[in-house]
Amino acid sequence: MKFSIVIPNYNGAHLLKKNLPEVLKAAGKNEVIVVDDASTDESVELLKAKYPEVRLLVNSKNLRFAKACNRGVQHAKGEIVILLNTDVYPEPNFLTALEPHFNDPGVFAVGCQEMVGEKTRGKAIGRFEKGLLVHAEAKNRTPGPTLWAFGGSAAFRREMWLKLRGMDTLFHPAYWEDIDLSYRAWKRGWEVHFEPQSIVHHEPESTNVSAFGRERIRRIAAKNQILFVWKNIHDPAMIVSHIVWLPWLFLRAVCTSDKAFVAGTLKAFLKFPQAIRKRWKEKRLCIVSDREVLGKFG
Repeated sequence: MKFSIVIPNYNGAHLLKKNLPEVLKAAGKNEVIVVDDASTDESVELLKAKYPEVRLLVNSKNLRFAKACNRGVQHAKGEIVILLNTDVYPEPNFLTALEPHFNDPGVFAVGCQEMVGEKTRGKAIGRFEKGLLVHAEAKNRTPGPTLWAFGGSAAFRREMWLKLRGMDTLFHPAYWEDIDLSYRAWKRGWEVHFEPQSIVHHEPESTNVSAFGRERIRRIAAKNQILFVWKNIHDPAMIVSHIVWLPWLFLRAVCTSDKAFVAGTLKAFLKFPQAIRKRWKEKRLCIVSDREVLGKFG
């Protein structure tokens, strides 16, 4: 089984210096691709000078996370593509535990266990509550189904990724793309797993925080949480719940000066036509209901 490791990078030269040697060591003979998203630091020069074995794809302008990942997967030669953020490095044998999952042709993705200091994460659950999908960390860390595979530390079957058309730029500039991708896979009848023996270390250094600031990130996350429902939820009762609850949530946000949710909701409505067009396209391809998917994790 051939793997390709894809690393989207934006101004992460200092992280590449620290983590790329560990990635290359773990990759063995498998290819490593770095998609540079129009960095203004020394990333490209560093990769060309110090890491000639890395396939370098350079975007002429900053396309953000989803498009950078999609480009990397499009160019990958491996049947399984692993996405790693620049602030993540794997343990040497992390590929070994991933491979058995993909012997099942119905598996789309497998999430790694992230070590964040003394804490672990990587297995997700979710429920539909007050008209929105609410997600959380699973309490157990046993191998098995996860609602979604984290976009910065997971393996994906390339053939299925391409059928799903990859990460959706509807959620530009960031957040919820990986949840959307995995959820669509579940509704197509494919599976997303978590593997605790495939360990990566995550030392969070988000370029999004520096680029957007925390308040804008809250606005983006609120916008995309709403867009996710408009695009992906087809269950009639859940739709009614959303229609009932969203005005109440918006009014509460106005009354409590929750500017992030207010702005996020208004921004979502600007993309409503686009979300609905995508909704009808996706609905034709779904064979598993929302209740069946969320019933695995509720």
